[in-house]
Amino acid sequence: MGDEVARILAGAAYGRFPPPDGTTTIVGQPNPRDAGVLAFTAHSVVFTDEDPAWVGATLAAASGDPLAASMNPGFLSALMARTGRHMNTIDLLTVADHRPGPPELELDEIEDPDHPRVVRAMKFRDDVRVWSADGGVLVLGRGVAGRWEAAIEVDLEARGSGLGARLADAARHLVPDAHVWAQQSPGNARSVRTFQQAGYRPIGSEALLVAG
Repeated sequence: MGDEVARILAGAAYGRFPPPDGTTTIVGQPNPRDAGVLAFTAHSVVFTDEDPAWVGATLAAASGDPLAASMNPGFLSALMARTGRHMNTIDLLTVADHRPGPPELELDEIEDPDHPRVVRAMKFRDDVRVWSADGGVLVLGRGVAGRWEAAIEVDLEARGSGLGARLADAARHLVPDAHVWAQQSPGNARSVRTFQQAGYRPIGSEALLVAG
């Protein structure tokens, strides 16, 4: 994790955020796959290989509050048009510390590379590993700038049992790093509550630009 995006993320995981000075930091992509925008308190980070001068001018032309310009639909639309990428949503970005020892939840690792959850995860992450529990699935993989990311899926009939929080907590034990990250759509209040119940703390918002 020697690139600029990884350095910023690592600092935020330890509570060292960019200065809340109302500015935007523009840096190159950590790799060809990862491009997008991170928004912290009064400071944004745009990571793209596009011309920084164009990014700055497009941000300045965005309507609305300058502090929110990096997540302004007009700016994001212009960035997608410029890069030929698309995005799914603006996510809440959260992080949790690694926990020692094995998880309390009983899990079975899925080693089938053709499993639908494995196939989907490999489009966005490297070093993907997937576990199943009775009523749910946990995915771990290296996402933006090499950070370890967790995603969970709970069967409809198992919802409301606390399984989601146990899966999210299991990721904290299984991650081979100091931190594990997770994204939640802000409108998915159930998912937001689930990860916060498992000890994931809000860091900022994130808009990832997806190629292809």
